[in-house]
Amino acid sequence: MTVSQQVFLRDAMRRLNLTRDVFAARIGVKRRALDTWLLPEGSQEFRTMPEVVSRFVTEIVQNEGLLQKYAQSAQSGPLRDRIAYHGKHQLLSVDQFTRESVEDLFRIADQMQPIARRQKVSRVLEGAVLGNLFFEASTRTRVSFGAAFCRLGGSVCDTTGFTFSSMAKGESIYDTSRVMSGYVDAMVIRHPEKGSVAEFAQATNIPVVNGGDGPGEHPSQALLDLYTILTEFSRLGKLLDGAHIALVGDLKYGRTVHSLIKLLALYRGLKFTLIAPHGLEMPEYILEETGKHGHTIIQSSSLEEGLVGADVIYATRVQKERFAAEELEGYTPDFQVNKAIIDKCCGPDVIVMHPLPRDSREGAHDLSVDLNHDTRLAIFRQTDNGIPVRMAIFAVLLGVEGLVQHSLRDVTWSPPSHIGPDDSILHDMD
Repeated sequence: MTVSQQVFLRDAMRRLNLTRDVFAARIGVKRRALDTWLLPEGSQEFRTMPEVVSRFVTEIVQNEGLLQKYAQSAQSGPLRDRIAYHGKHQLLSVDQFTRESVEDLFRIADQMQPIARRQKVSRVLEGAVLGNLFFEASTRTRVSFGAAFCRLGGSVCDTTGFTFSSMAKGESIYDTSRVMSGYVDAMVIRHPEKGSVAEFAQATNIPVVNGGDGPGEHPSQALLDLYTILTEFSRLGKLLDGAHIALVGDLKYGRTVHSLIKLLALYRGLKFTLIAPHGLEMPEYILEETGKHGHTIIQSSSLEEGLVGADVIYATRVQKERFAAEELEGYTPDFQVNKAIIDKCCGPDVIVMHPLPRDSREGAHDLSVDLNHDTRLAIFRQTDNGIPVRMAIFAVLLGVEGLVQHSLRDVTWSPPSHIGPDDSILHDMD
């Protein structure tokens, strides 16, 4: 670079006609990181931007087509319209997102952090009612959606389990959806059959969020996973473009990895290592779709070989409820992600994730509990991030995201300084 880093970045923002916030979002970095790159080189807080950022920005400003694309910001219309599903404000699949719309959603999630951390209160959804319809067992996802809606001032009506619903009496999905639409202002639906949530969505015009449809997709989980990766990378001074992502475990029935790999594929130059027991490999159609983006995809049955050099390890449990017991009863010890193998194969900055629940019983060989006090384990920071991300989803689908900043007020109780004692060393990572 023949000019200073500061001049280079300021010129790029000027040519793109973008503010610092929007420019940071467009190139996929946190605003705080951008600020350190824009400081004079003699400043104590100055940081050299990664080479991949320099190449990326150079490519944008030298290519007229890319220049026009990245110059678009709020002028491209409300986010709820840009991610609409067949014209409706519903979230059924990660296929509704582009990289730009994902990062726009994450900027809104960042604004929700003071509320999620019990520092501020907002009532922008006061009077709105959420129908949490879970026809399959759930704890984390159901409570997370409910908490997110309540923290924006709304209220929640819950139902859990197929046998407790009128569908057990023979009522159709259409009838159930249409009736519930008269009671609530938005619905989150989890169903054991792939495609069933889309059927619910067809029968109503209120916002519907897919809370997981069998082995299909789990879009909100993938969004909070990606948000976690970007947040952790920002803390570590790393970029997602060019990263090595290792997905481990039940990749056939694990709907979280189906959605996550689609979102990750929106980024540039990634290496995916897919490590699965025989018979639980990633479905071919997802491999074909991911391969179209030019990423490197390696399939392996060796955990030790596959984890070498990984920036992110995403482990999943065996989805025993989705296949016959004779196919596979559980992992063998060869597929357990534990501290010993991470110490051997990975660096100190690797991020270890899991969508939860993890099976901690002896012999299950799921993600090991010996990582519980290891700062590389991000599973609890990951679940914490579900609240601001799902708050952002509701705010966007209900069209109130622009009201949140002006509605904030201080909480009246005394919240804890940090949520989890195991993560106390990292609780100021933002």
